[in-house]
Amino acid sequence: MALRVELINTGSELLLGSVINTHLPFLAESLFPMGLRISRQVTVPDGEAIFDALRETHGRADIVLVTGGLGPTTDDITREAAARWLCLELVLDPEILRGIEDRFACRGLKMSERVALQAYRPLQARVLANAHGTAPGLYLPAMRLNPEGPETPHLFLLPGPPRELQPMFNASVEPLLRALVAEHSSEPPKQKRIYRIVGCGESQVEAELGEDLLGLGIELGYCARSGEVDLRILGNERQLGAAEKMVIEKFGRHIVSSDERNLEKVVVDELRARGQTLSTAESCTGGMIAHRVTNVAGASLAFLCGYVCYANAAKIRDLGVQPETIESHGAVSAEVAAQLAGGLLEKTGSDHAIATTGIAGPGGGTPEKPVGTVYIALSSRHAPAVVKRHLFPTDRENFKRQVTQTALEMLRQRLMGLE
Repeated sequence: MALRVELINTGSELLLGSVINTHLPFLAESLFPMGLRISRQVTVPDGEAIFDALRETHGRADIVLVTGGLGPTTDDITREAAARWLCLELVLDPEILRGIEDRFACRGLKMSERVALQAYRPLQARVLANAHGTAPGLYLPAMRLNPEGPETPHLFLLPGPPRELQPMFNASVEPLLRALVAEHSSEPPKQKRIYRIVGCGESQVEAELGEDLLGLGIELGYCARSGEVDLRILGNERQLGAAEKMVIEKFGRHIVSSDERNLEKVVVDELRARGQTLSTAESCTGGMIAHRVTNVAGASLAFLCGYVCYANAAKIRDLGVQPETIESHGAVSAEVAAQLAGGLLEKTGSDHAIATTGIAGPGGGTPEKPVGTVYIALSSRHAPAVVKRHLFPTDRENFKRQVTQTALEMLRQRLMGLE
């Protein structure tokens, strides 16, 4: 039977919204390759709620990870709550105290009495070294609070700051967890594959594939975002192989990746692999295509420059759009989009040029060109130019997201020879 894992995140700041909780994604991703999955996660404020959350795991979980509350301030009581629940005495650990004193001395800081409280630990606890902070982590193996009751979970108390928790988990917690898994299960862990599918809705993917994939005995899930959906498959190697054939057969041309790379990462990787470059001319998207591309490490080898030509004067002055074209067809038109991309290609010398012009709303639409209308042009050195019209009638932010998604997908399909 698989070990049941629960996660308790402590800290009133998490519930007030002033701090984003990043522990769940890190820990869940780290646990999965070991064959462990978080079955329950709870966030509780500082105080008595920590004790209650720990007590509720008894008999329900085999492993409990607790984050936060190990520091020196009055709201840091995770250590004390765990000791009280397990009826264990807190003792001063001279080695921990010496490490804290040395850390303060190296920085020329005076250590307060409260800081020394971090050197206390339950007598039975194993200390998990913290190379990036003063509060060590603690591991308390499963034990029985009474002879006839269930064992307590294996309890891991971890610091709250991610820069302390993550290195500690990798260095100290992961080896302990792998040993626990080896003791309790001889089955290989499930494997995970995520297919990132662009230009298709969640319901479409489910209708085309859901029943057939479930027939393989796999675990199936979906995660929809603007302009794309992730298809998540969990199973053994044989099941994943059979599932992949089905997914490719139905949605092959729309699959951006099966290794969790996003669309912009795939585009940059493909450009770099071919030694090619991209430039952008954006009106209605306001630079979002350039922003997404330059968020990718290594984009400087593939992205030359981006223009935000919002005003008509900028379109004419910077990229050579003809005034009569705007007068005859309007700034939001296939003709203007084509001239933006063509002028950009000529001016920058890039291999590919993307241009966007549209009506984000909420005003500015007409019966012929309603709010949400956009023209996307793609010009390339060695392929014919193309302009496509789309309609995305939504709010401005989602409009921009869908336009950039569509534009990058146009380029991806060209690079992959899928046009």
